[in-house]
Amino acid sequence: MFSFLRKFFGPSTDFKALTEAGAIIIDVRSPQEFDRGHIKGSKNIPVNIIQREINAIKKLNKPIITVCQSGARSGMAKSALKTAGVEVYNGGSWFGLRNKIS
Repeated sequence: MFSFLRKFFGPSTDFKALTEAGAIIIDVRSPQEFDRGHIKGSKNIPVNIIQREINAIKKLNKPIITVCQSGARSGMAKSALKTAGVEVYNGGSWFGLRNKIS
């Protein structure tokens, strides 16, 4: 059953290994949400300005993990970055990702 799910949803991502290898976490929530709690070391680039920050993100030359409150906004940001040629992963909720990489 799990192999069927893996084929349907794709392989799971080892976020801990990605962060240990230098991936950058971009939290796409609003600055107010970010200030109420975030993953240490993450960068706050709200989803509504991600398009204009793509060139700066590309210059980082690192894999990117996007996060937000639930995974919806980070999914939108992932799509924009992927279209621009960035290696990017949707980490879902910042709280959930924090638990995965701790």
